[in-house]
Amino acid sequence: MDLHLLIDNLTNPALLFFFLGIIAVQLRSDLEIPPTSSKFISLYLLFAIGFKGGLELSHSELNLEILWSLLFGVVLSIVVPIYSYFILRRKFSVENSGAIAAAYGSVSAVTFVTAITFLEIERIDFGGHMVAVMALMEAPSIIVGVLLMSFFKKEKPKNGDFKKVIHHALTNGSVLLILGSLAIGFLANDQQAEGIKPFTTDIFKGFLAVFLLDMGITSGRKLNDFLKKGWFALIFALVIPIINGILVAWASAYITASEGNRFLFAILAASASYIAVPAAMRLAAPKANPSLYLPMALAITFPFNITLGMPLYLYIVQNF
Repeated sequence: MDLHLLIDNLTNPALLFFFLGIIAVQLRSDLEIPPTSSKFISLYLLFAIGFKGGLELSHSELNLEILWSLLFGVVLSIVVPIYSYFILRRKFSVENSGAIAAAYGSVSAVTFVTAITFLEIERIDFGGHMVAVMALMEAPSIIVGVLLMSFFKKEKPKNGDFKKVIHHALTNGSVLLILGSLAIGFLANDQQAEGIKPFTTDIFKGFLAVFLLDMGITSGRKLNDFLKKGWFALIFALVIPIINGILVAWASAYITASEGNRFLFAILAASASYIAVPAAMRLAAPKANPSLYLPMALAITFPFNITLGMPLYLYIVQNF
């Protein structure tokens, strides 16, 4: 792996703000981002990345590669939770296995946004359609996780409950915003897009840094309690993303020749949802332990991907 690339990523200001958040928790500081501000920043990041992706998509012709990319993303979000579930069942209950599997089959929009910033620093191009791929990967894994739990647990969920979960998976705020912003960006012309460029582009990295500070504070609070729960969850939260990321970084060469697109496929496969899936699992699996699957995705997998994972996956993409 390129040492310069690794050092460059580890000294990225946005990433350092993430570590600052963790350090603040360890020092028992009262530093925190107000919940309302945190939610606004989350919405802003999804809006900005969706709009810019739609704008890029409007400049590219709809071709076979884009269609295959969309299909590949959906297949990944179905396959990953299935095999993850059976690995997790060796140690965890049906509910916990289903919830964790859904989280690791789904994607982290914040990891994706950080990965795009990483590509921009490295001056590597990527397709705007990758935003649509990310959005399409949210819901299928949630549905698969619910189906696995329904099939294997003794007490079957009520039909009404299942419909609520499916509806939530498809209309989840993050999914709806990213798809809506993508569509609006696609419909806007260049002159209209230029009018809001200061908001969608110029201040983007600053908001990302503040958001990662908040993520660092949240991760730091959950990390200590999680480490007390045993080694199996920790190993899974590190090893499965590495396997997924490396395999997809290699296999995506059959879908696209673009280094940027292959890298984003790898990071999507390696990431885990800590927003959409936990919200859905409150309805689908009330017996599943959120203090297990949430820290796995947020406190272990997320930091690994944005520090060591991204240089690793880019190395695989560029050399294999």
